[in-house]
Amino acid sequence: MRRSFLTAILLVCTFGLLHAQTDWMKTSREEASGKIKKDASDTTNKVWKKGGTFNLNVNQGSLTNWAAGGDKFSFSVASSLNAFAFYKKGRHSWDNVLNLAYGYVNTTSLGGRKSDDLISITSKYGYDIGKNFYLSGLVDLRTQFTDGYLYTDTSKTLSSRFFAPAYLVLSPGIDYKPTDQFSIFFSPVTGRYVFVMDDYLSSQAAFGVDTGKHVKSEFGAYLTINTVKTLAKGIVYKGRLDLYSNYRNNPQNVDLYMTNSLNLAVNKYISAVISLDMIYDDDVKSFVNPKTGVLGPRLQVKQVIGVGFSAKF
Repeated sequence: MRRSFLTAILLVCTFGLLHAQTDWMKTSREEASGKIKKDASDTTNKVWKKGGTFNLNVNQGSLTNWAAGGDKFSFSVASSLNAFAFYKKGRHSWDNVLNLAYGYVNTTSLGGRKSDDLISITSKYGYDIGKNFYLSGLVDLRTQFTDGYLYTDTSKTLSSRFFAPAYLVLSPGIDYKPTDQFSIFFSPVTGRYVFVMDDYLSSQAAFGVDTGKHVKSEFGAYLTINTVKTLAKGIVYKGRLDLYSNYRNNPQNVDLYMTNSLNLAVNKYISAVISLDMIYDDDVKSFVNPKTGVLGPRLQVKQVIGVGFSAKF
């Protein structure tokens, strides 16, 4: 079931990416992690190019004597920062990307909870060997800012916190970039490290790290596909698909990390974002089977819609 599901995702994504290749050749280069688009109007020959975007969305609502019912008060805020620094000289390129996101929601019935939390740093070096191929080395780190909890009607349980987990990928490989906004990076010799630096979570064998340990090392194959497509003026789709197979433990159970975002620019300072993220990790036990009561892995899905302030620098 897992392999069929992941195979279906790969076929759909690959077909869509190949079908759209001819359109992407008209636009500028997408950076290594597929989350920040280089300005198509930037034709300067600078060795370093730096910039980014900041988004802030705020929503508030209140009800008084409202016959239809609902929470008396609700408030939410979502923010994100995407910054980049790109180096290009001769055959050498070095792409560095920082992605930060944090969201918070407060309602009368549920109290305060976070709705988004991400720290992601990607750095990729490439050496052009011709015919759209690059010898590359990639480093990717992903973790979060604050504590996360699993909630029931009456209680909450600590499930994650800063560097618990954290995922570090060290990956030499081949990068294929036929266009400026489409790339496939593959490495058959990738090291991945899972960190759980909290003693309580470590004692629970969280995120596949052995009980009482703080680091788990894995060795396997890694594939990442990054795309960006301008659908219409002011409407841009960005996507990233990561697949990882651990040679040492059930290599057939491929870990999945997929992000999709649709960005709509209303004007210079107002924008809307629709995002859909999916994660499957065979070592993350996030679902209790109602029939057996056994805790096991499950596809994790996050969907966010936001409208608010946007600044580009």
